[in-house]
Parts: sequence; structure tokens; C-alpha cells
Amino acid sequence: MDILIRQELPADYDSTEEMVKEAFSHEDYSDKNEHFLVKRLRNSDVFIPELSLVALTQSKEIVGHILLSKIKISDGEKAGDSLALAPLSVRPGYQGKGIGSQLIRTALNKAKEIGYHSVIVLGHKNYYPKFGFKPASLWNIHAPFEVPDEIFMALELTENALKNAAGVVHYSKAFSE
Repeated sequence: MDILIRQELPADYDSTEEMVKEAFSHEDYSDKNEHFLVKRLRNSDVFIPELSLVALTQSKEIVGHILLSKIKISDGEKAGDSLALAPLSVRPGYQGKGIGSQLIRTALNKAKEIGYHSVIVLGHKNYYPKFGFKPASLWNIHAPFEVPDEIFMALELTENALKNAAGVVHYSKAFSE
């Protein structure tokens, strides 16, 4: 399938949110509010426009979206910057065709290119490891809430980026509103 991945533009916002809503409409683990999260993140100080990407068909239909936003990892004494991968969305009917993988690879490459060194994700234990994600606990990095170890993962975009990053992940308030 021929898919174009590019930065999301303000003109895409309504279409993206509708696609995100549709993508999560039948997911059991979803609160069905991911489209509101996307909107809140866009309106926050953690939003990085270059890391909000859409996947388009040849007819310019938005069929996928990924968002990486700024987070902090701190242990009380020190804090480091990282990124959260959330959410990743692919329109039903286009899932299972590699679009999510293309979005992830493109977003990770772009994040590294613009100077970010690590990414945190709360996601499927059998999906994200194929991109290099490992349990965040390997670096003594923990979620700010109770979550199974195998679904809270981290990825170093540059070697040893998380070597001294132990602590708790602090998400933007946009995640909890």
C-alpha cells in the first residue's frame, strides 16, 4: 500500500481527530477519548509539531496518526527530558497493513534527527519491542501509576541516553484532564 507520511498541519486537525476517534471506537482497553487527548496535547506546551505525523492514502485520506510529546523523567534530585509516544492510531480497514509501523519508524527517526534521545510508550508488549522498545524498568524508569512492567517500555534513540535517567515519568497534565 502506497502511503505518504508527513507532518500534521492545522488544516488536518478535524480529520485527524475523527480518524483517531474511529480507530479506538472498538478497542476494549480504550476510554474512547484518545481524540480529545490529541487535541489537548496540541494545545499544550509539550506539543512538538514536527512529531505529530499523519499517514495519507494516494487520495489524501488520513488513515493514520502518531504523536510524540515532551515528558520528564525524574528521581526527585534530577530530571531529564524524553518523549511519550501516544497515541498511535490507524483507521479501521487500514490496520494490519504496516501503516502503524511506518508511522513509528518515521516518528522515531524524526525525533532523533531533531535532537531527542529517548521515547517512552505504554503499549502492547508484543508490538513495540520490534522497534527496539524494552521494559523501562531495565533503566529503573517507572510509570506514575500502577502498570504491568511488560507494557511500560522505553527506547534509547542514542546510545546510553537512559543510562542515568532512573526515576518516574511525568506526563503533561493533558494526559489526565
